[in-house]
Amino acid sequence: MIRQSTAKAALPVEILASRHFIDWLQSQQISLAFSTYQSSRLMLLGVNAHGQLSGFERFFDRAMGLYATPERIYLSSRSQLWQLDNVLSVGQLYDGYDKLYIPRIAYTTGDLDIHDLAVEADNERIVFISTILNCLATVSDRHSCIPLWKPKFISSLVNEDRCHLNGLAMVAGKPRYVTLCGESDVVDGWRDKRQGGGCIIDIQSDEVIARGLSMPHAPRFYQGKLWLLNAGTGEFGYIDSGGVFQPVAFCPGFLRGLAFSGDYAIVGLSKPRDKTFSGLKLDENLVNKKTEPRCGLMVIDLKTGQVVHWLRLEGEVTELYDVQVLPGVRRPQALGFQTEEIQQLITLDPHSPLIAGNAPTDESAPIQEFTNNANRDNIISAITPQRSSMTLERE
Repeated sequence: MIRQSTAKAALPVEILASRHFIDWLQSQQISLAFSTYQSSRLMLLGVNAHGQLSGFERFFDRAMGLYATPERIYLSSRSQLWQLDNVLSVGQLYDGYDKLYIPRIAYTTGDLDIHDLAVEADNERIVFISTILNCLATVSDRHSCIPLWKPKFISSLVNEDRCHLNGLAMVAGKPRYVTLCGESDVVDGWRDKRQGGGCIIDIQSDEVIARGLSMPHAPRFYQGKLWLLNAGTGEFGYIDSGGVFQPVAFCPGFLRGLAFSGDYAIVGLSKPRDKTFSGLKLDENLVNKKTEPRCGLMVIDLKTGQVVHWLRLEGEVTELYDVQVLPGVRRPQALGFQTEEIQQLITLDPHSPLIAGNAPTDESAPIQEFTNNANRDNIISAITPQRSSMTLERE
């Protein structure tokens, strides 16, 4: 079941999962977060106490780039970059959810068309790709952003999507590789290079390390390899030592969003939308495979290249942008701005000496449940409004 706010009318969304998808989530001890800008959703996926798939969504205008840790989610939207923080301690539950992410900080950036984003390891600086400015940037407390780097073929910082810079790979906690759809210094010039004009740039050397890609997205450095999605062909793979893309698996959709857990990759799939996605090798590959494009997730075994689990989204959601793993999280939830919860749920920092007496003292009780108006004298208090539900099917 996916839970959603009743304050914003939404069309039904149906989830279908492979037979052992839930078992895989539990064995990996993870939950998943993914974004869809086409329907402006942040979606959270976990497993409830009955061993059933648990989905939860909140609406953020044009939700796109994601970066997550167990305690924090960063999310880019149309004109803001959000920081959502978990307010539950170990052993606390809120309506049966073991993580409750609340929007605490927002940077108003304007429409920078933020795609991939990440956080540097040493100083926790937020870094992101501004596709409209063709640059890597960070947040500013005074301005829309602080540009940090641009491809050397981009002559100036202008409000024009010239090369469709989109993906960011971190290495040792620092920005290292970016993907773009075409080397061009004129507005919209990348569209003429969708078939094979995509490339990867090493921002340390400022040199292209791989060419001949088709609309590459989501570069990720993992287990010593630079992985990415060759979205224009529907292939997940890696760049070898010679700078050549080596496909590992075909996924039936336009690929965006890539995360890893153990020896598995989680790949996001979208249904092609318009001329941006037409005329690509992906069309031919779908025909050859005798299949239709789909929206959802596929789990790929890195050792074998086989798709071992999948999840499909049917209904209003037809495109995904990003996916993130929430390690150690069983069932996540987030607050949004469509209901009164954001006004009524107040949490107090337990480090304050003024509330130390309200903290739970019985360490023998492993779980502390908060729901409706119960436990008002504890650190967290809550009012939970009614929510509608959507259909989940498991095959």
